Amino acid sequence: MDMITDAQQVARAEAQRAIQGANAKAAAGHTSAHGEYLTFRLGGEEYGIDILRVQEIRSYEQPTRIANSPAFLKGVVNLRGVIVPIIDLRVKLNCATADFNAFTVVIVLNIKGRVVGAVVDSVSDVLELGGEQIKPAPAMNSNVDMGFITGIANVGERMLILMDITGLMSSADMGLIEQTAEAA
Repeated sequence: MDMITDAQQVARAEAQRAIQGANAKAAAGHTSAHGEYLTFRLGGEEYGIDILRVQEIRSYEQPTRIANSPAFLKGVVNLRGVIVPIIDLRVKLNCATADFNAFTVVIVLNIKGRVVGAVVDSVSDVLELGGEQIKPAPAMNSNVDMGFITGIANVGERMLILMDITGLMSSADMGLIEQTAEAA
Protein backbone atom coordinates (compact mmCIF):
# COMPACT_ATOMS: atom_id res chain seq x y z
CA MET A 1 0.00 0.00 0.00
CA ASP A 2 1.41 3.41 -1.01
CA MET A 3 1.70 6.00 1.72
CA ILE A 4 1.21 9.56 0.50
CA THR A 5 2.51 12.30 2.76
CA ASP A 6 0.57 15.45 3.60
CA ALA A 7 3.09 17.51 1.61
CA GLN A 8 2.48 15.37 -1.49
CA GLN A 9 -1.29 15.74 -1.11
CA VAL A 10 -0.97 19.51 -0.71
CA ALA A 11 1.31 19.80 -3.78
CA ARG A 12 -1.10 17.76 -5.90
CA ALA A 13 -4.09 19.77 -4.65
CA GLU A 14 -2.34 23.08 -5.42
CA ALA A 15 -1.41 21.92 -8.92
CA GLN A 16 -4.97 20.70 -9.50
CA ARG A 17 -6.40 24.09 -8.40
CA ALA A 18 -3.97 25.91 -10.72
CA ILE A 19 -5.00 23.67 -13.62
CA GLN A 20 -8.68 24.38 -12.96
CA GLY A 21 -7.98 28.12 -12.77
CA ALA A 22 -6.00 28.10 -16.03
CA ASN A 23 -8.68 26.05 -17.77
CA ALA A 24 -11.36 28.49 -16.53
CA LYS A 25 -9.32 31.43 -17.91
CA ALA A 26 -8.94 29.66 -21.26
CA ALA A 27 -12.67 28.88 -21.41
CA ALA A 28 -13.39 32.57 -20.76
CA GLY A 29 -10.92 33.54 -23.51
CA HIS A 30 -8.29 34.90 -21.11
CA THR A 31 -4.92 33.40 -21.89
CA SER A 32 -1.68 34.60 -20.40
CA ALA A 33 0.63 36.41 -22.80
CA HIS A 34 3.59 34.98 -20.93
CA GLY A 35 2.65 31.35 -20.53
CA GLU A 36 1.73 29.13 -17.62
CA TYR A 37 3.52 25.82 -17.28
CA LEU A 38 2.99 22.74 -15.16
CA THR A 39 6.44 21.61 -14.05
CA PHE A 40 7.43 18.02 -13.36
CA ARG A 41 10.52 15.89 -12.89
CA LEU A 42 11.90 13.14 -15.09
CA GLY A 43 14.96 11.75 -13.36
CA GLY A 44 17.20 14.64 -12.36
CA GLU A 45 15.72 17.14 -14.83
CA GLU A 46 12.74 19.44 -14.57
CA TYR A 47 10.35 19.97 -17.48
CA GLY A 48 7.45 22.30 -18.16
CA ILE A 49 4.38 21.86 -20.35
CA ASP A 50 1.58 24.23 -21.31
CA ILE A 51 -0.92 24.01 -18.47
CA LEU A 52 -3.82 24.37 -20.90
CA ARG A 53 -3.06 20.84 -22.18
CA VAL A 54 -3.43 19.38 -18.67
CA GLN A 55 -6.79 17.93 -17.70
CA GLU A 56 -5.88 16.54 -14.27
CA ILE A 57 -3.17 14.88 -12.17
CA ARG A 58 -3.73 11.38 -10.81
CA SER A 59 -1.85 8.94 -8.65
CA TYR A 60 -0.19 6.19 -10.66
CA GLU A 61 -2.19 2.98 -10.95
CA GLN A 62 -1.04 -0.10 -12.80
CA PRO A 63 -2.53 0.02 -16.31
CA THR A 64 -3.72 -2.97 -18.33
CA ARG A 65 -0.82 -3.92 -20.62
CA ILE A 66 -1.37 -4.09 -24.37
CA ALA A 67 0.37 -6.95 -26.19
CA ASN A 68 3.16 -6.05 -28.64
CA SER A 69 3.14 -2.39 -27.63
CA PRO A 70 6.35 -0.34 -27.37
CA ALA A 71 8.06 -0.19 -23.96
CA PHE A 72 7.00 3.43 -23.38
CA LEU A 73 3.30 2.50 -23.67
CA LYS A 74 2.55 1.11 -20.22
CA GLY A 75 -1.00 0.15 -21.17
CA VAL A 76 -4.46 1.63 -20.73
CA VAL A 77 -6.70 2.67 -17.84
CA ASN A 78 -10.42 3.33 -17.64
CA LEU A 79 -10.88 6.96 -16.60
CA ARG A 80 -14.58 7.57 -15.95
CA GLY A 81 -15.58 5.48 -18.97
CA VAL A 82 -12.80 6.69 -21.29
CA ILE A 83 -10.01 4.26 -22.19
CA VAL A 84 -6.79 6.26 -21.79
CA PRO A 85 -3.37 5.16 -23.09
CA ILE A 86 -0.61 5.65 -20.48
CA ILE A 87 2.79 6.76 -21.80
CA ASP A 88 5.85 6.61 -19.53
CA LEU A 89 7.76 9.76 -20.49
CA ARG A 90 10.81 8.52 -18.58
CA VAL A 91 11.09 5.55 -20.92
CA LYS A 92 10.06 7.45 -24.08
CA LEU A 93 12.68 10.18 -23.53
CA ASN A 94 15.41 7.87 -22.13
CA CYS A 95 15.95 10.21 -19.21
CA ALA A 96 15.33 8.18 -16.06
CA THR A 97 14.85 4.72 -14.71
CA ALA A 98 11.18 3.92 -14.45
CA ASP A 99 10.89 3.47 -10.68
CA PHE A 100 7.41 3.72 -9.21
CA ASN A 101 6.94 5.27 -5.78
CA ALA A 102 4.51 7.49 -3.86
CA PHE A 103 5.62 10.54 -5.89
CA THR A 104 4.98 8.93 -9.31
CA VAL A 105 1.94 10.51 -10.95
CA VAL A 106 0.06 10.48 -14.23
CA ILE A 107 -0.59 13.81 -15.88
CA VAL A 108 -3.82 13.42 -17.85
CA LEU A 109 -3.56 15.47 -21.04
CA ASN A 110 -6.01 16.55 -23.70
CA ILE A 111 -4.09 16.38 -26.99
CA LYS A 112 -6.04 17.30 -30.12
CA GLY A 113 -9.27 16.02 -28.57
CA ARG A 114 -7.71 12.77 -27.35
CA VAL A 115 -7.12 11.98 -23.67
CA VAL A 116 -3.64 10.59 -22.94
CA GLY A 117 -1.84 9.92 -19.65
CA ALA A 118 1.85 10.73 -19.13
CA VAL A 119 3.78 9.07 -16.28
CA VAL A 120 6.32 11.37 -14.58
CA ASP A 121 8.45 11.06 -11.45
CA SER A 122 6.68 13.92 -9.66
CA VAL A 123 4.81 17.16 -10.24
CA SER A 124 6.58 20.28 -8.96
CA ASP A 125 4.37 23.35 -9.38
CA VAL A 126 2.71 25.76 -11.79
CA LEU A 127 4.80 28.70 -13.03
CA GLU A 128 3.97 31.75 -15.07
CA LEU A 129 6.97 32.56 -17.25
CA GLY A 130 7.64 35.79 -19.08
CA GLY A 131 9.37 35.99 -22.44
CA GLU A 132 12.59 37.27 -20.85
CA GLN A 133 12.89 34.07 -18.80
CA ILE A 134 12.62 31.76 -21.81
CA LYS A 135 15.63 31.16 -24.06
CA PRO A 136 15.54 29.24 -27.36
CA ALA A 137 16.39 25.55 -27.33
CA PRO A 138 20.05 24.96 -28.22
CA ALA A 139 20.89 23.91 -31.76
CA MET A 140 22.05 20.29 -32.01
CA ASN A 141 23.13 18.09 -34.89
CA SER A 142 20.54 16.04 -36.75
CA ASN A 143 21.23 12.94 -34.61
CA VAL A 144 19.61 14.60 -31.59
CA ASP A 145 15.82 15.03 -31.77
CA MET A 146 15.11 18.43 -30.19
CA GLY A 147 11.81 18.89 -32.00
CA PHE A 148 9.70 18.66 -28.84
CA ILE A 149 11.76 21.22 -26.87
CA THR A 150 10.42 24.74 -27.26
CA GLY A 151 12.86 26.51 -24.97
CA ILE A 152 14.85 26.61 -21.74
CA ALA A 153 13.78 28.78 -18.80
CA ASN A 154 15.87 29.91 -15.86
CA VAL A 155 13.80 30.09 -12.70
CA GLY A 156 16.06 31.14 -9.84
CA GLU A 157 18.70 28.40 -9.60
CA ARG A 158 16.57 25.94 -11.58
CA MET A 159 16.81 25.24 -15.29
CA LEU A 160 13.49 24.20 -16.80
CA ILE A 161 13.16 22.41 -20.15
CA LEU A 162 9.98 23.58 -21.88
CA MET A 163 8.33 20.85 -23.89
CA ASP A 164 5.82 20.84 -26.75
CA ILE A 165 3.73 18.03 -25.29
CA THR A 166 1.23 18.22 -28.16
CA GLY A 167 4.00 17.74 -30.73
CA LEU A 168 5.55 14.87 -28.79
CA MET A 169 2.31 12.99 -28.17
CA SER A 170 1.02 13.47 -31.71
CA SER A 171 4.28 12.40 -33.42
CA ALA A 172 4.03 9.46 -35.82
CA ASP A 173 6.28 7.20 -33.69
CA MET A 174 3.88 7.52 -30.75
CA GLY A 175 0.94 6.22 -32.81
CA LEU A 176 -1.60 7.93 -30.53
CA ILE A 177 -3.11 10.58 -32.78
CA GLU A 178 -4.24 9.94 -36.34
CA GLN A 179 -1.92 11.83 -38.68
CA THR A 180 -4.93 13.06 -40.69
CA ALA A 181 -6.03 14.89 -37.52
CA GLU A 182 -2.79 16.93 -37.55
CA ALA A 183 -4.55 20.00 -38.83
CA ALA A 184 -7.00 20.03 -35.91
